[in-house]
Amino acid sequence: MVTALIELTSMSGAFAWSLLLSGAVVIGSLVPLGAARASADFTPKDLQAPRAMFERLPAWGQRANWAHQNSFEAFTLHAPACLLCLIAGVTSPVAVLAAWAHPILRALYIAAYVTNVAPARSLCWATAILCSSLLYLEGLRAVLGS
Repeated sequence: MVTALIELTSMSGAFAWSLLLSGAVVIGSLVPLGAARASADFTPKDLQAPRAMFERLPAWGQRANWAHQNSFEAFTLHAPACLLCLIAGVTSPVAVLAAWAHPILRALYIAAYVTNVAPARSLCWATAILCSSLLYLEGLRAVLGS
């Protein structure tokens, strides 16, 4: 148990966990989208044109769809930053904090988006982007040796 806790808080562990948890957030974003599709009477026939079903989704379901799509965009920005920090051997506490904060902020972003709490959604989005940016910055510092 203690060994697992130490690994969770280690520098490289934080970046690996951030990568894993951020991927889990993308997969988790399917939950509200699936619920929205279920409420819109999704049938196997809808698989022929899944985007055509969008108009039948309730407003919260449309937001769930947008949150899901944005999750892919955020992941493609965050994943390379985590890998850069892993490969470069980043040891900055700021980077570790940013790595842990990102998946939490992204999960909160999805919840805020689906429930239409726009100020919280925007704050979570911007702060998560800042976290990824900090990882790139710290990764580049480690690579360039400054």
